[in-house]
Amino acid sequence: MSVIARCSPETWRSPSEPDSSAQEVFVALWWIGNIVLIAVVAPVCLPFLNRVLRPAKEIYTYADDILDHGVKLTGTLDSVPKLYTTRDLSAAARQSAGRYGAALQRIL
Repeated sequence: MSVIARCSPETWRSPSEPDSSAQEVFVALWWIGNIVLIAVVAPVCLPFLNRVLRPAKEIYTYADDILDHGVKLTGTLDSVPKLYTTRDLSAAARQSAGRYGAALQRIL
């Protein structure tokens, strides 16, 4: 056999390259691992995910409730600036009542 025939690509195989039967076994084990992952690990993780998502949904509901009541509260605060006018008018009425009382006292 000549040197060229011994070095042809058909007969070449690097020492680190596994043979096809080892690759098939590896792929079969890979798929078995995927099936185990889906069949065993995923159902175990779903209850934990549910324990996290349920409170998150409740927080979302509470946030909507707070927003709704906050908007309703601001509607009741629209008349707060009118309190300044009420304070000024009641002070003027007190002064007028005081002057009326003083005038009435002079008359009697």
